[in-house]
Amino acid sequence: MFTDPKIEKYTVLENQTVSDVINLFEKSAESIAICVDENNRPQGVFTNGDLLRLLLERKETAFQQQISEVMNRDFLVAKSTDSERQMKRALDRVKYLPVVNEQNRLVGVTRRPRPVEVLDINGLKVSKNDPCFVIAEIGNNHNGSMELGKKLIDLAKQSGADCAKFQMRDMNSLYVNAGSPDDASADLGTQYTLDLLNKFDLPYNKLFELFDYAKSLGITPFCTPWDLTSLQRLKDYGMNAIKVSSADMTNHDLLRAAAELEMNMILSTGMSTENELIDTVAVLREAGAHYALLHCNSTYPAPFADINLGYMPKLGEIGHCLVGYSGHERGIEVPIASVAMGAKIVEKHFTVDKSMEGNDHKVSLLPEEFASMVQSIRNVEASMGSSDFRSISQGEMINRVTLGKSLVAAKDLKAGELLNESMLEVRSPGKGLQPYRKKQLIGLKLDRDMKKGDFFYETDISGRSGGLTQYKFPFKFGIPVRYHDFKALTNLGIKLDFVEFHYSYKDLELDPSQFLEKNDDLEFIVHSPELFDGEHILDLCSTDEAYTKHSISDLNRDAERAQELREFFPKTKKPLIVTNVGGFTKHSLLSEDEKKQRYEILADSLSKLSLGDCEILPQTMPPFPWHFGGQSHHNLFVRPEEIVEFCKAHKMRICYDTSHSALACNHLGLSFEEFSEAVMPYTCHLHISDAKGSGQEGLQVFEGEIDFNKLFASMQKQGSDLFFLPEIWQGHEDRGKGFWTALSRLQECL
Repeated sequence: MFTDPKIEKYTVLENQTVSDVINLFEKSAESIAICVDENNRPQGVFTNGDLLRLLLERKETAFQQQISEVMNRDFLVAKSTDSERQMKRALDRVKYLPVVNEQNRLVGVTRRPRPVEVLDINGLKVSKNDPCFVIAEIGNNHNGSMELGKKLIDLAKQSGADCAKFQMRDMNSLYVNAGSPDDASADLGTQYTLDLLNKFDLPYNKLFELFDYAKSLGITPFCTPWDLTSLQRLKDYGMNAIKVSSADMTNHDLLRAAAELEMNMILSTGMSTENELIDTVAVLREAGAHYALLHCNSTYPAPFADINLGYMPKLGEIGHCLVGYSGHERGIEVPIASVAMGAKIVEKHFTVDKSMEGNDHKVSLLPEEFASMVQSIRNVEASMGSSDFRSISQGEMINRVTLGKSLVAAKDLKAGELLNESMLEVRSPGKGLQPYRKKQLIGLKLDRDMKKGDFFYETDISGRSGGLTQYKFPFKFGIPVRYHDFKALTNLGIKLDFVEFHYSYKDLELDPSQFLEKNDDLEFIVHSPELFDGEHILDLCSTDEAYTKHSISDLNRDAERAQELREFFPKTKKPLIVTNVGGFTKHSLLSEDEKKQRYEILADSLSKLSLGDCEILPQTMPPFPWHFGGQSHHNLFVRPEEIVEFCKAHKMRICYDTSHSALACNHLGLSFEEFSEAVMPYTCHLHISDAKGSGQEGLQVFEGEIDFNKLFASMQKQGSDLFFLPEIWQGHEDRGKGFWTALSRLQECL
């Protein structure tokens, strides 16, 4: 509970208007106006709820009405002499409670506790909606060396920390003995600490130099002041936030001083009882402070049995604020677990050598350990999701088709037959209607002939809306096909410019003449398989020379098959082969140097291909592609500048996959429109589908986040020689329904 003495944030005079109240709400960010007379005696109240009702009732005259005419004169007040218990009971009924003195004059406004949901830590925002704020606590682990201090900042930045934190002490004002390590009356622990501080503590001007260095690297400097003198120095330096150590959790004078200086605070709660926590929170709220609380056990190292992460939710309830974790235990498991418990701030000590002199080194993380912790924290954050709605992920959608089951025809059926249960059976894969839809099919009249084993689709229940249409685009357009559905999808009366054969490695073993006849109207493109026999995923960039050689051989076989297809599609001048050239990793993304090496291997592999007159089109890739139901990390042909650089250097063109690249832009924080403008001059062919977030690809047009009007505008700048097709997930099912829907929607963009 907090009583705000700044009554001007809440008050208006009786002759002021509703328009004045609106201005007050906007300025104060509060939602109540207390109407007072010339002696500050409350006459009535007016809330934002009252404002909404008034505007709905009197739209034209509401703003000009005097507040005295519309305010609520029946309202609760509290006396300044009332007990806290009395005020809390009143606040169960209202959100704001005017507080008056013995003369009935307004002296403050008490309100229900309002959670502190956002902190500004020297320019970096911390909130429940932002990624966890990770603090590398360097403290005094620089051991008095500026060189080591800067090295630790470098490594903290490289390890993924959001900030590098230090400690500042004014020994004269902090210790009763002015920090003398030779005080014979001091306890053994105090003597040890003072001896270390006198050896290793850096003066404030040297710490400022380290702060400046951190800023130059783009990592936020942060600091714990141990005394009022250091607090003022940090404020004078320009910091707007501090870390408060567990040792100062009950130092109310320091906390009030920090609040008076408008310093945001992150406070560790080690060594404090719950009653002390409650008292400290009351002090912070009374002072109007912005703060967060870190769960902490202040032993070095902290035994796992003493950590008690289960207390974190209660800590948030006590503090009405963001919570985090400050750890002194060994290892990285506990801070990672704290993020799953709701921690929005994590602090761990950081060193380059755990054997160095100093109490903190042995509970610190080495750079590689810290980096592993940060990556694990980000993985946990990504996995948290929300409780809003259970949906199917992209990988599950793939596996649902591969592993799932569908309703299929139990025997040959004719159009016009009424479906009964004996005509239906459940079989894999899960391409069609889910088995639970059986009752919806029974009793319906079939509108098409079906062979035994044919799948039932949504349109068998909902009906087919009209016939298929013709499409007209200023570019060559087509659809993806397989040998087995080529005739079914191209004999529907829709005039296409080309088809793109999406090969599986099994398709490469088939005789195309069993499926194809000479066609003088269509061109063709080939999409190389990603997966080959023996679970070999194509990778022309592997550092394993034998693996790369295998991939070159597989792609050469694709080129041979593409040459064979020319006899069926004589209109094709140069066979194009779309391929994912590789560059994937299983567990993490590559460094810049590693990527450069992979691009060099790719260039060498391309020079060794036997393509005849075929042209390879590397496909733009998402950062986290799905390889047969499992997610990988992709490194090449993801960033626009790298795509442009490689195409320029090797005179290559690409297949621009809009869905893949939209996911890349979302992940990297890039503009999709600018991405398109950059790569379009090097684009020969486009795979077009929608996307959302960083993992949902192949969505139907207009069902994701891509602005297709802007995409087509960029394509039109490039000219009419472009090829494109709709690559909608499962778009080929139900006679290509997904493809035709996409083309109809894309035609609206012209």
